[in-house]
Amino acid sequence: MPEEVKYCQVPIGNNKSFFYDHVHIVWDEQITFHQHAEWELSYVITGSGTRIAGDIVETFSHGEVVLLPPNIPHCWSFDEHNYDEEGKIENITIIFPDPLLEKCATIFPETEQVISQIRQYQQAIAFGGKTLGTLQKMMVAMKSQNNMEQLSSLLNLLDVIASSNETRIVGYLGKQNKSTAKMQDIYRFTFNNYQNSIALDDVANYVGMNRSSFCVFFKRSKGKSFFTFLNEFRIDSSCLMLQETNMPIADICYAVGFNDVPYYNRTFKKLKGVTPKDYRTRHQLEKSVK
Repeated sequence: MPEEVKYCQVPIGNNKSFFYDHVHIVWDEQITFHQHAEWELSYVITGSGTRIAGDIVETFSHGEVVLLPPNIPHCWSFDEHNYDEEGKIENITIIFPDPLLEKCATIFPETEQVISQIRQYQQAIAFGGKTLGTLQKMMVAMKSQNNMEQLSSLLNLLDVIASSNETRIVGYLGKQNKSTAKMQDIYRFTFNNYQNSIALDDVANYVGMNRSSFCVFFKRSKGKSFFTFLNEFRIDSSCLMLQETNMPIADICYAVGFNDVPYYNRTFKKLKGVTPKDYRTRHQLEKSVK
């Protein structure tokens, strides 16, 4: 049966108005698909993998900072092959309730414009450019701050977010119906199983459909077949591994679910325009120039 989205109670202490969490854990200890009524700001320091935010599934890499509005189901599924020297991933999460924003705007008129801008966001957004670097530094600095300093930093973070035009949408919550819920189940099945051999009956049974109905439903919803989607997903996952790890290309091929290296190479070049080897070389050159 499909995994149900979990509704999480955020553990904000009695002496705090928001939640700050810095974790350094094994890759598979992250919370699974969930949602909550609060805003969330997340910074991935180490690790890469696949992110679900509402109706959008994307790969992610280290360094990303994402703002999630309340009640958007989400999860970060980390790749077991990308970790630090201790074998762990690392991230910072800041969770703050919407009533806190409302009260700030009421009590402190200086924050009213900033809060109004923040509360207009209906989609999950990722930051780039100078904004990204600023948010990363501010969120890391909060690790060593006391409660008052962290509160001041949160207000400064909100100011940076509200004034940024260096954003892109990475998630949204579409109208919830049986079709969108079924697509989210398909997404979860895919990124939990893409490393293995997947038959149409496997995913169709998972979402409670027969093979024929599933194929029609998926093609109508995505404009492509499930196996086209699966191959694209596997290739995108392999791109992250080519960028973030030193694994041999053949090992990456098998790690993302392909069982034939020449076929993987052909599929990669068809979708990305270059071979996996050239892709890795180009990324390494771009990284060395920065």
